[in-house]
Amino acid sequence: MPRRKKTRRKEVNADVRYKDNEVATFISLLMWDGKKNLACRMFYESLDIIGKKTNEEPLAVFKKALNNVKPRVEVRARRVGGATYQIPVEVPSKRSLALAVRWMIKSARARKGKDMAERLVDEFLESAKGEGPSVKKREDTHKMAESNRAFAHYRW
Repeated sequence: MPRRKKTRRKEVNADVRYKDNEVATFISLLMWDGKKNLACRMFYESLDIIGKKTNEEPLAVFKKALNNVKPRVEVRARRVGGATYQIPVEVPSKRSLALAVRWMIKSARARKGKDMAERLVDEFLESAKGEGPSVKKREDTHKMAESNRAFAHYRW
């Protein structure tokens, strides 16, 4: 029996406009220096731009992009007999969402030349098509897990 206390997961309140927990999580991770109002404005502005550009439901494009970036497996380091092995493990849904959001925001911030709302638009549209740096990151993670599949028996 573990001696530590169980960690309580913080409930994420749904966002104002779409009443969606994934949107609220994205906005929270997009936030910088506690400026949530600015993060909300950037995110909603980017979805408005997507709606004008594609004539599709912007929330559906965001969800599709998020699902294209979510990893299903990742590798975890495990020491066995003095050697460290990269062991592939399935990713829980909450961690999968957190990784996808983190990768999308990081790759949007890495883009140059435009304001953040435009960079988010480009990232969402590329990810929805299955392209872009955040989708490449997921593919690299899956390749790493596939190449270390021989060590899966160390998982316990």
